[in-house]
Amino acid sequence: MGVKERQERDREAVSRSILDAARELFVTHGYQEVSIRKIAEKIEYSPAAIYSYFPSKDDIFFALAEEGFRLLFSYGAAPRAAVAGDPMDSIRATFWRYYEFSKEHPEYFALMFLDRSVPRISKNWNRFGFVGEMRHDMTGRIQQAVDSGALPAGTSPNAVFRVLLTSLHGAATMRLCDRLAEGEDADALARITLDTALQGLRAGAGITDELSFECIHTAIEERQS
Repeated sequence: MGVKERQERDREAVSRSILDAARELFVTHGYQEVSIRKIAEKIEYSPAAIYSYFPSKDDIFFALAEEGFRLLFSYGAAPRAAVAGDPMDSIRATFWRYYEFSKEHPEYFALMFLDRSVPRISKNWNRFGFVGEMRHDMTGRIQQAVDSGALPAGTSPNAVFRVLLTSLHGAATMRLCDRLAEGEDADALARITLDTALQGLRAGAGITDELSFECIHTAIEERQS
């Protein structure tokens, strides 16, 4: 390994240490309570050294949020059982990934979707264009379900997206925040909630554009307002 490759590897290792330490501190203490100095102390580096990797604490958050969204959209991408008949099965599997993500990556989930004090990703929107692309893909699948008759004609894909996301967000949040009743099964609650929402949508529950949102980051901004 040459000098340049070794330096690049070492730099990536330090960057990884900074991000891992920051993620843990942000989730444990809250974003606003964590400083660059606290992150530096945790990994036994100087604050100046951290600034040479990330210009600000916000930049550390944006790096973590980007990682989190990429994990969210790639999670569950491994081959699954073929879904040939009902397009609603494909939609169900797609949204179930959100709940799976909350279980497999709880720190990312808490930082991205529960902490109201983190910066809005709209401040660095160019970096998160792929999030909009993925939402477009998901609403496209919902529109296909409408076109095929699996959902009532006139159903708003954006509204369906929000309803299904909300159903699983509630179950994921109750599990992460330890708000379940004694003996209650979080996975079962999430499955029942999602299936009930899907059944209601199939039955023609009033899902109109009144629930639609023009921008992908509206959901994220809502929890920060």
